[in-house]
Amino acid sequence: MTGPDFKAELQLYLQRGRDALLWKLDGLSEYDIRRPMTPTGTNLLGLVKHVASVEAGYFGETFGRRFDEPLPWLDEGAETNADMWATAGEPREQITSLYRRVWAHSDQTITELPLDALGRVPWWPPERGEVTLHRILVHMIAETERHAGQADIVRETIDGAVGVRPDNSSVASDDPAWWDGYRATLERAAREAGGISE
Repeated sequence: MTGPDFKAELQLYLQRGRDALLWKLDGLSEYDIRRPMTPTGTNLLGLVKHVASVEAGYFGETFGRRFDEPLPWLDEGAETNADMWATAGEPREQITSLYRRVWAHSDQTITELPLDALGRVPWWPPERGEVTLHRILVHMIAETERHAGQADIVRETIDGAVGVRPDNSSVASDDPAWWDGYRATLERAAREAGGISE
């Protein structure tokens, strides 16, 4: 594939990651989407806020097309990691709507620029800061999918919900008993490999 078709394919993969990330919030309470679920505080709404923030920069500032809404959690002097969690005063709808507005801004950049358009990532080291739209598309697909994968695990930990998309669970079985047996098999294999007796 070349030209517009190749760009459309990359944009499709980016959108799939975006959709998956937002889908992980569906059906959960305000508490559950904010809960710190790992020792480093990973939480669902924080992942959305972070990805929205970095996407705004990569498809905005990098190509001289600044996203014009304030993102105060990225300002100099903001609390460390402020883009990785949502305060009680930042409702779910505020963060998810921001993410959708970032998509629209990014998609306009993607549509209007050729894949070989040059930009500069100001927060990367100068010697590797010059990039193409193609590189940033690949970078943002990887970034979005990485965080969507984290969201998969966080969501499963919260309520057991799994899947890639609403129409594709991508899991081997829906039977909890099957999963109990599967985990037992894995535990036995791990113990054997680790020399740990029953």
